[in-house]
Amino acid sequence: MDRDALAGFLVSRRHSLQPSDVGLAPGARRRTSGLRREEVAQLAAMSTDYYTRLEQRRGPQPSTQMLTALARALRLTGDERDYMFRVAGHSAPDRVAGSDHIAPGLRRVLDRLTDTPALILSALGETLAQNDCARALFGDVEHLTGFERSAIYRWFVDPDTRGLYPRDDHDRQSRAQVASLRAAYGAMGASSRAGAMVDELIRRSGEFADLWDTHIVSRRFEDHKVLLHPELGAIEVDCQALFTEDQSQVLLVLTAAPRTDAAGKIELLNVIGTQKL
Repeated sequence: MDRDALAGFLVSRRHSLQPSDVGLAPGARRRTSGLRREEVAQLAAMSTDYYTRLEQRRGPQPSTQMLTALARALRLTGDERDYMFRVAGHSAPDRVAGSDHIAPGLRRVLDRLTDTPALILSALGETLAQNDCARALFGDVEHLTGFERSAIYRWFVDPDTRGLYPRDDHDRQSRAQVASLRAAYGAMGASSRAGAMVDELIRRSGEFADLWDTHIVSRRFEDHKVLLHPELGAIEVDCQALFTEDQSQVLLVLTAAPRTDAAGKIELLNVIGTQKL
């Protein structure tokens, strides 16, 4: 672990960010350029004392989980994240398999989308980030762990997740989920998390096993779909997908045509959030 290099890097990145860059209010009378230490600690879900010790070259070696949290909090690029891992005494994460690190470009776009559902997904269908409107529509799923993080996995092992789509759309959704996982499997390999998920789904779902044998492959998201909200009913939306260059993450933005019933329901989603009417 190179304490000097790590501390200097953290200070430099903290000073280069403004509160608005990470979705924080600027506050009054800021004497520091960039973010405060307590703001970085808050974004990374760690104590201010722990983070301060890292900057002061006297902290313990941070774990890979701590470094991942810091990379997300400081909006690091892939190269910056890899550098931080190495000077902290760890190997850099695999660029494809280590998909928890959100591409800064996608994060910046998501931070500016506040009036319509938007979320960032990994190649395995894991929700890495979602705005409040998406949380109101899909539920808060960022806290899930293991295979349960993946919407693909939940589709085949948890029947309740299918309630978001009309019943006559379930077959198409099943094919789309399998095709997406097949694409991730091809990119990540049989010994990856994608391969482990495939093995588990074959064991748990006959429907998945049958569809897996068809070898369908696709990362295309349906342009138009109907989603069912438990309080507001059917909402017709158009879906736009923005992929990272390596196709490992995608930003999904759901919009409704102006002055339609669906547009009114999305406006109402922003008001009610996750509360029940």
